[in-house]
Amino acid sequence: MKYRTLGRTGLQVSEIGLGCEGFSGRDETFTKEMFGLALEHGVNCMDLYSPDPEMRSRIGRMLRGKRESFVMQAHLCTVWKDGQYQRTRDMEEVKASFEDLLTRLQTDYIDIGMIHYVDSVDEWKEIADGEVMQYAFRLKAEGRIRHVGISSHNPAAALAAVGSGLVDVLMFSVNPCYDLLPPDENCESLWLESSYEKPLLNMDPDREKLYETCQRLGVGITVMKAFGGGDLLSPHSPAGMALTVNQCIHYALTRPAVASVMSGVRSAEELQANLDYETASDSERDYASAFAALPKISWQGHCMYCGHCAPCPQGIDVATVTKFLNLSKAQGAVPETVREHYAALAHTADACIQCGACESRCPFGVPIRENMKEAAALFTGSSAK
Repeated sequence: MKYRTLGRTGLQVSEIGLGCEGFSGRDETFTKEMFGLALEHGVNCMDLYSPDPEMRSRIGRMLRGKRESFVMQAHLCTVWKDGQYQRTRDMEEVKASFEDLLTRLQTDYIDIGMIHYVDSVDEWKEIADGEVMQYAFRLKAEGRIRHVGISSHNPAAALAAVGSGLVDVLMFSVNPCYDLLPPDENCESLWLESSYEKPLLNMDPDREKLYETCQRLGVGITVMKAFGGGDLLSPHSPAGMALTVNQCIHYALTRPAVASVMSGVRSAEELQANLDYETASDSERDYASAFAALPKISWQGHCMYCGHCAPCPQGIDVATVTKFLNLSKAQGAVPETVREHYAALAHTADACIQCGACESRCPFGVPIRENMKEAAALFTGSSAK
């Protein structure tokens, strides 16, 4: 298992994490099997949005003796009523649910206190200026949560939250179909067939800006819906063909700021398929070839950070240089952290000899030589050879 730093939190999280969807309504045997498999393969993090009391208790028993080495991302503002989960902003309910969470998990703190399901800019403003955020920061001051985050499906709301400086972690829906759609307060638009009836071209700029802003500001992203609720793995996928588990995970993990994919698996077989990503070959992970052939979607001219441009005869990590270039262009200036990371590269853009080998391999027709010239001028004031 590989581990990544979750933004400015400094937490080290496994690339594959556990979502909780598959645990609700299951028994102790199932929970023990899933956690046993996950821990055996080095999984050290989980997202727990569901307030299902029995599930919380079962997970608490599984983490007994392991809590300090396990990163728990759990959600504020979820309650259990009439045998099902509900979102709430009622502070008495929010507080009671959090106390229940700690009791059932047998812990006195949560690593990431995730403010649940903020899908409109107006709602974010209410939360940022209201009692929910005050409560989250009070819990943080008390050490009962270590970091504050939000979950969202809407890039406009998420960007407002990230830009506020109030949150350290964003849980966001990241996959190659959702990334094509513009911001919408109704998250159901992400999986409606009508959203994909017309051909789609390139990533939505608001989503691209969100990922780049998270990278620049040190807000770590944990991923939900990497498989679109399973839709992307079906022949009837919104993309027009089935993608694979490895392709979807690799796509998410190559977005800026992403640290972990929280897999909402419902069986040991599904979990194993996710864990197999860690030992998958480059060809099994490769999403670029599949994306280039999709009948409904085109990323023409858009760098996907897929790495098909490699190897460079000069040793330049072209995808990383391009990522740093895009981060700086989105900011309108070169952030100091980006400049430092660029300078630390073994070979930078000014080593480019303009041979074009990278462009001949790019599935998306990206003008890589021009990008290298631009990067060399931007970062060092020089020019590619």
